[in-house]
Amino acid sequence: MVGHPDEVAYPDKLLADDEEVVRHLHPHWLTVFWPVVVFLVLVGAGSFGAALIPAGPDQGVYRLVIAVAVVVLAVFFVAVPLLRWRTTHYVITTHRVLYRVGILSRTGRDIGLSRITDVSYKQTLWDRVINSGTVTIETAGESGATVWSAIPDSDAVQQLLNHVVEEDADRRAQESAGYLGQYYRGDTGPVPPQR
Repeated sequence: MVGHPDEVAYPDKLLADDEEVVRHLHPHWLTVFWPVVVFLVLVGAGSFGAALIPAGPDQGVYRLVIAVAVVVLAVFFVAVPLLRWRTTHYVITTHRVLYRVGILSRTGRDIGLSRITDVSYKQTLWDRVINSGTVTIETAGESGATVWSAIPDSDAVQQLLNHVVEEDADRRAQESAGYLGQYYRGDTGPVPPQR
């Protein structure tokens, strides 16, 4: 299965030998819209403020104070949200779905495709306009639903998840049939992987 052309490479060390990335997503790009606007406002306000400082012996100090204030505000209101967006990963593979988030501390969850019982998506009117939404993954067990927010093209992601879950079930059924056939034939050697 070929990955989506827009995907960013996901670390191979997290994948099993026969596992492939089907789709790798970050939250919708509009989640970084306001941080970019804040950056532009900060640069404009900082430049304007620095230009208003009258000439004199303390002009350099005041301009430095403005520059430092702009940098500090940019770190909190621009860099942190951009890093949070960049370090949030929603990954669909041929065997599982992975969720990773965090800048300094990391949180993650892996769900085997065989445990997924239902996948749904929800879009508000605004979500439909920007082609985004929320994908909810229900699993067997007591861990509760996994909710992916601000997913680009959420309806297609929901359909893709349903498709890979079905493919995984078919693959497991073929492997089971191969093992049963081997058992009834009395073979003890390894069963070649079914493709």
